[in-house]
Amino acid sequence: MSNHYFYVLECNDGSYYGGYTTNIEKRILVHNEGKGAKYTRAKRPVQLIYNESFQSKKEAMKAEYYFKKLSRKNKERYIAGELPTLYREEGEN
Repeated sequence: MSNHYFYVLECNDGSYYGGYTTNIEKRILVHNEGKGAKYTRAKRPVQLIYNESFQSKKEAMKAEYYFKKLSRKNKERYIAGELPTLYREEGEN
């Protein structure tokens, strides 16, 4: 059974990047080699500051989608654990 992860990187300019992977260690290396997302290529090095494990790809990608829609302040709250159910669809608890 493979895990699915939503992760957050802090870039060298202080910005955040959220992504999905099944292998966090490998994905961080790819980002830092400049072979990851376009967003992180010019903002290296990046550092992992948050990750969350999910049973399915769908759940992890849902977390990524909602994180990317947040304001910076709410991204910081999410990372701090103050918005633990944010990734869920409306009506879920």
